[in-house]
Amino acid sequence: MKYLLLVLAMLATLALTGLIFYLLVKRYFDNQQKQQLLQMKLDERRETLRTVTPIRLQAYERMALFLERISPNSLVLRCYQPGMDLKLLQGVMTKNIRDEWEHNLSQQVYLSPELWASIREAKDEMINLVNSSAVSLTDTADPTRLAATIFASAADRSPVDSALDTMHNELKELFG
Repeated sequence: MKYLLLVLAMLATLALTGLIFYLLVKRYFDNQQKQQLLQMKLDERRETLRTVTPIRLQAYERMALFLERISPNSLVLRCYQPGMDLKLLQGVMTKNIRDEWEHNLSQQVYLSPELWASIREAKDEMINLVNSSAVSLTDTADPTRLAATIFASAADRSPVDSALDTMHNELKELFG
């Protein structure tokens, strides 16, 4: 009976030791597995960033180009042709802004919602600037007067400037 109790005590000790060993080994391997999964996620994130960052930078470049193309100086110089009347120049400028916008709509995927809203606002303000400048003139006015009115209205700060500032600040936060 004594031996039986001794054997049972040894078996209980051995079982308890085995259980503790099993739990420690299981915990170790679970932690190893979690670390491997975390490392795989980090590696995947790095690879995604390595792929997406150049695409995002291209989106910023394209939208900076868009903003420069719809700025008053660029827009007037690109759209004005000798022999145009005021209404034609107004129509060509607003169409040009809308066409540029539609051409770059997909870039919103890569930009922050705040920056996209700022760019959209600049586009809308430029269309309003062109239209309000045209409305302030008579239909028979020379189209160069439209250009002069647009330049005068945007002399202090073009609608594009605010969006470019927002873009520069966002780029500084992301990459600098």
